[in-house]
Amino acid sequence: MSLLPDLVSLRLLVRVAELGSVGQAAREMGMSQPSASKRLAALERQVRLPLLTRTPRGSVLTDDGQVVMTWALRLLTVADEFHNSLTAMRHARAAHLRVAASMTVAEALLPRWLHRLAQREPDVQVGLTVVNSTEVARMLVTDDSVDIGFVEGPSVPDGLDHRIVGHDHLVVVVAPQHVWARLRRPLRAAELARTRLVVREEGSGTRETLELALRDLDPAPPHLSLGSNAAVKGAAMTGTAPAVLSRHAVEAELTTGHLVTVPVDDLPLRRDLRAVWPRGRRLTGSATALLQAIENSPATPPARRSMGTRDQRNASGWARS
Repeated sequence: MSLLPDLVSLRLLVRVAELGSVGQAAREMGMSQPSASKRLAALERQVRLPLLTRTPRGSVLTDDGQVVMTWALRLLTVADEFHNSLTAMRHARAAHLRVAASMTVAEALLPRWLHRLAQREPDVQVGLTVVNSTEVARMLVTDDSVDIGFVEGPSVPDGLDHRIVGHDHLVVVVAPQHVWARLRRPLRAAELARTRLVVREEGSGTRETLELALRDLDPAPPHLSLGSNAAVKGAAMTGTAPAVLSRHAVEAELTTGHLVTVPVDDLPLRRDLRAVWPRGRRLTGSATALLQAIENSPATPPARRSMGTRDQRNASGWARS
């Protein structure tokens, strides 16, 4: 038998001392009088001391009981502080959501998702880290700096549980003056593979999806490997080389005509967008609220295309990308 009494029994003893009645103390603590009497008798057996004297007018503490009650008050005060501190810590954690997201998700989708979260949970404060998909996985697996992450690669990183929260397509884009912008047929996958492209850095979900799609075609090395969607778009708009990016990432440039899409035959460039978190960890609090906000959001609209001459041709039926 443990030498340390349970806190409920000690709290009951204190209430009996304060109220002078086992029955009143029991009612205040939400238990029956017989249960309270059994608990107090078990407490006396455990400490091996007589703690209460029962009289027709009620119950009073013995001298030993008074000493035990004084010690119990100290212990209960510390226990209450411990409980209140844990509660405050849980509330603070629930009110501060730490998110890591890949660049495409962070730029194109997360603002709308977080707006939905703010409508549901206005007190949640979100800390956002924007990195590539590999770094998102590393942060979740190796340290405790992130509650939930979002990645865009073709597979689930090791050590993580996941939920699919959307879908995306990569597109080949070029400047309007590029020779591919004047093609009257879809590009062949082998032609794309032979071309030195402007691509995202290693570790990005966009790069991984592209490499997986071209792996059987002996692809040429990249012309440029850049660390952000903006940098890749900038290089493509100068006419440096074709680029491959998420349709979400180039929506504005397609709308303004600064970039145009180049359809490619028979190339699987679709990918899933995933929420990820450490395997075995149960999501709680605001992380769960964010997933619910995403699930209740309207379906992600497809990226709009620029409707210049080139895209009017694309819309005619052969422009698949």
